[in-house]
Amino acid sequence: MTTAINRQFRLASRPVGDIKESDFEYREEPIPTPKEGEILIRNIYLSLDPTNRIWMTDAEQYMPPVKLGEVMRGITVGVVEESKNQNFKKGDFVSGMLGWQDYAIAFGDSGNFITALPNPLSVPLTAFLSPLGGTGCTAYFGLLDIGQPKAGETVVVSAASGAVGSIVGQIAKIKGCRAVGITGSDEKCQWLVNELGFDAAINYKTADLDKELAASCPDGIDVYFDNVGGSILDAVLKKINLNARIPLCGLISSYNSQKPVPGPYNYSQILMKRARVQGFIILDYIPRWSEAITEMGQWLKEGKIKYSLEIVEGLENAPKAILKLFDGNKNGKLIVKVSEQP
Repeated sequence: MTTAINRQFRLASRPVGDIKESDFEYREEPIPTPKEGEILIRNIYLSLDPTNRIWMTDAEQYMPPVKLGEVMRGITVGVVEESKNQNFKKGDFVSGMLGWQDYAIAFGDSGNFITALPNPLSVPLTAFLSPLGGTGCTAYFGLLDIGQPKAGETVVVSAASGAVGSIVGQIAKIKGCRAVGITGSDEKCQWLVNELGFDAAINYKTADLDKELAASCPDGIDVYFDNVGGSILDAVLKKINLNARIPLCGLISSYNSQKPVPGPYNYSQILMKRARVQGFIILDYIPRWSEAITEMGQWLKEGKIKYSLEIVEGLENAPKAILKLFDGNKNGKLIVKVSEQP
């Protein structure tokens, strides 16, 4: 069902500590009209990601911060409602950085990274926000390009029950590695091992991390896919092997911190073990996304990759739902359903 208005959430204030619902302002605007060369897209699903917290700050980052008063940035999948661009027609499915709103204009002066999706769809539309979207590409390139795992090696991933981490572990298994996940509950540990095929999982909230890493990684750690930084990174650094690789994907443990975060305290191990630590931003890999999506699509078809979704109904619930990214109260990929799929 379409709406007569364009509901939006705009950035009202920059978060201090945890994100608050009051950091967003609800607005209603007329549905925009596309100009020549543009298309009007109705958003169907909105992706909520930890990087939203980075975009909300005014600190130096990999993209310009969202300005106060602007529509909150977000990746969506949607459907073309009106087209004045010869490359798209009404009914086409697309993905892009179209924001927290019902409708968005693409092309023109908007740098919103529009990608056309297959029509007809061979997988659920939500897959293009998880294994066949930025999430899957992040796991794929971060692990394979930077981590370069070899069969028989041990791969450890933090935030392992999250959207990216859960796929990282499964790719590690496909490549013949031992996969060990670090997550925040016993239930999530069981899901990683019993459903996704991880070799071991550690509940960092209750375990002696040093002891459990030693038990789960008897041959040391060759690749650590880091999503959190902080004390977990420090514990892992004690166990890394010679020439270990550490793809640095995220630092969730510090995103809401109001003070500079010290460490890592075991930084010297990077030198002693001649380890390589490399940060990466998935936007750098956009020219190669088709490579990842082709292989991920095949693995998905073969049942080698599974993914979990937590879908929150209604755009109006996005400011509350985003808190789930930081309180551990979700499993897999967090998505908001904005409107009905045609």
